[in-house]
Amino acid sequence: MEFCPTCGNMLQYELPNMGRPSRFFCPTCPYVCYIENRIKIKRRQRLVRKEIEAVISHDDMQNAPTVEIPCPRCNHDKAAFAEFQTRSADEPATIFFMCLNDKCKHTWRQD
Repeated sequence: MEFCPTCGNMLQYELPNMGRPSRFFCPTCPYVCYIENRIKIKRRQRLVRKEIEAVISHDDMQNAPTVEIPCPRCNHDKAAFAEFQTRSADEPATIFFMCLNDKCKHTWRQD
């Protein structure tokens, strides 16, 4: 949607007619904006993938309390957990778990 810079009304679109290019025009004032048919890309910019930062690290879980819950990967029966409010206040908190098996160290969450 485009709006008139003069009066603020929503501009209407008009198709090309009799050699005149397509345009946006204001129905209440004389403002007109002609639209170019050709669009040129002036600059290309490569998108860079950002590094994902962990919400909770393994160091944070070393001193966390433990609970008896099976690991979904290795079925070890103990895991450390931490609870964080990752959404709005009226939503329940997210619980992050880390398997205490030295070979596994799998992390998962329960929303």
